[in-house]
Amino acid sequence: MTLIAFNSPAGNGRYATKSSWVRRGPVHLGTTRRRQGRILTGAGLALLPWLGYLAGTLPPAEAAAWVVLDALEAAALLAAGTRLLRADPRHRAPAAAAAVLLLADACIDLATAAPGAEFATAVAMAVAAELPLAALCAALAARPARATQGTGAGSGWGAGTRTRSVSGSGT
Repeated sequence: MTLIAFNSPAGNGRYATKSSWVRRGPVHLGTTRRRQGRILTGAGLALLPWLGYLAGTLPPAEAAAWVVLDALEAAALLAAGTRLLRADPRHRAPAAAAAVLLLADACIDLATAAPGAEFATAVAMAVAAELPLAALCAALAARPARATQGTGAGSGWGAGTRTRSVSGSGT
């Protein structure tokens, strides 16, 4: 069911194929998009050594849960970041997943932290890393799609995705 939601057909009833969303020619990214892609990719890569640290320092039952959660975060961040760097319009789904996972991670960290230094560390991680990244991912996931350039009217990713508004006048 989730795959259908992430890969729904465009308004013209056809699924986007790789040839329909690949832009022809060089990809020109703005500095903001490039920076956002690098931030997400860097955060995903930074989580990889953290997974080893968690696996080696936590009790096995806790390590399994935290490693899986952080591995899912890393995968979503890397997918969203690399797709954003390639100007691939399919960066929205992994960005949305990363936002939800990061928010859940921050909430669980705060809820399970012991009072004192552990709680202060959880607050610092939430405020400095997890919540800003979740906000960035949510903003990227909610950003409207732009039509592709150079493929002609009515073709490409996002073609035919506009819907007609229904008014009471019968038009």
